[in-house]
Amino acid sequence: MKFNSALALALAVLLCACSEQQRTQPLLTTTTTSEGEDFAYQPTEQIPATAYLKHGAVYNPESVIPPQCYTKTQGKHNPCYACHQTDRQDSKRPNQMNDGNLQGEYQFSDLGMKNHWRNLFIDRSEMIASISDEEIKQWINEDNYSPFIEKLQADSEWQGEIAHIQNLAYPQQAFDKLGFARDKSHWVAFNYKPFPSTFWPTNGSTGDVMIRLGAPFRELNGQYNQDVYIANLSLVEMAIKGLEQLSTPSISEQAIGVDLNGNNRLEKQIHAISKRSHYLGDAQDIELAYQLYPQDTEFLHTVRYIGVDPQGRIYNAPRMKEVRYMRKHNFKSKARLASFYYSEAKEKHFEKLPRTRPLGDKGINNMFGWTINGYIEDEQGQLRHQDIQEMAFCNGCHKTVGATFDQTFSFPRKVTGREGWGYINLASMHDAPNIGETQGEFLTYLQRVGGGDEFRQNKEMLRRWFNSDDSVNKAKVTAIDSIYELITPSPRRALDLNKAYRTIVAEQSYLFGRDATIAKATNVLQQVDESQAPLEEQHRYVWDMRLDWEHAQRRDEARTPTVQESE
Repeated sequence: MKFNSALALALAVLLCACSEQQRTQPLLTTTTTSEGEDFAYQPTEQIPATAYLKHGAVYNPESVIPPQCYTKTQGKHNPCYACHQTDRQDSKRPNQMNDGNLQGEYQFSDLGMKNHWRNLFIDRSEMIASISDEEIKQWINEDNYSPFIEKLQADSEWQGEIAHIQNLAYPQQAFDKLGFARDKSHWVAFNYKPFPSTFWPTNGSTGDVMIRLGAPFRELNGQYNQDVYIANLSLVEMAIKGLEQLSTPSISEQAIGVDLNGNNRLEKQIHAISKRSHYLGDAQDIELAYQLYPQDTEFLHTVRYIGVDPQGRIYNAPRMKEVRYMRKHNFKSKARLASFYYSEAKEKHFEKLPRTRPLGDKGINNMFGWTINGYIEDEQGQLRHQDIQEMAFCNGCHKTVGATFDQTFSFPRKVTGREGWGYINLASMHDAPNIGETQGEFLTYLQRVGGGDEFRQNKEMLRRWFNSDDSVNKAKVTAIDSIYELITPSPRRALDLNKAYRTIVAEQSYLFGRDATIAKATNVLQQVDESQAPLEEQHRYVWDMRLDWEHAQRRDEARTPTVQESE
């Protein structure tokens, strides 16, 4: 599109907001393009997100700062610890971000001091009321993933990945009991504890994650071998979690030709393996690396609407809000990663704004060895490739965050060992504590945050799990049979959250925020005062997001009645 000089000048001024000299968003005036198209030059708050995308103007150069970082903490309500961590005890840890200090100070650029996530401050009550329950139920139960894959497959010019799993919209059809995709695509679903609390269904979305290792990790002598694949998946889990032994689904040592449990026999069937120095099968020359995935590891993550069945039970709806993909295109050693962490810290010290390296159809490069790609609903609900501005948001979590393991969240939180293979099932999980702790993780989170979400605005969670004095009802939380009871919404709230997000889809206003909020946020800063510390010293915490599943198992055994007791 050709612009007249006035429009070009106005957009140039807007883009200059990314420079070191210009730190405030300018006010724009009204003009017309050379093609006669009106371009509304109102204050920045009035420009639709689609206009920024259409004209290539940067709306939020600090989109790596997620909305949750603008929470009003009152010095004591701490959701920050879940991402910002410094682990000085583990000298072998490759993640050297060490950003636990961000619990106690704001280190935003001048541009980042302003909260650009303005969708948080919109009351969507009237918009929600205009959508019927029948309409939203029909919407969320449509499969928008299959036609999206068909479209990519038919596009001869598409250069990105095609992460196809047959029947992915309907998980029971897509995966077997162990989580292996029935279509032989070698994607494997695993059962993991959702990260607190943005990924709790009560706060807007359901979801799942699948992993796939590179071909050498799935094959023996060039042929697919499921025993090899299960063993290597287990070895990856051991590497990430720092384990020496692990229970597994049934594996034939005889089929692999290697003693995996250390008893000096090749058995037809084993259910546990010991840690090894190298992987197996055609990957036998590749060493395990502590807390690092091997090259060509892939993750597929779908973010879905909240399904509500006729009995009012919550499930992962067929319709997907987003499809997110990661591939480790380049293995970087701990020493090599250290140089990238140093470079990141240096750029931040000199107040350089975040950079996102675009890869066209392939997405973006996070500079730590991972390719990240993302797809989101268009106005009609069909999945489309995200714009580079929309995708820059991904780097906020999958680049330099102190809590992550090799830039990932979900796999380190997998139910450990054999029980963790299979599609995500919240009803099968108790509230396991984090490593080094004894109290349930979600109970601890509720206590530290003072609410059921980062913004403390989920009124249903406050009614269900908090006392009148704003303290957590610990007895009630610890009495639950599974985390499903704790983190899923009522059918009414589920439908309203779905409707709220549907209005964002209609607006295509993802640049302004993707959180499904029903009412205007009140516990959120619109402008940060850097002289005020986010949290007082006594309300800052050291935390490991991995989970002590053995503690949860011991708890289950203690709660299970004996035969005499049940009689």
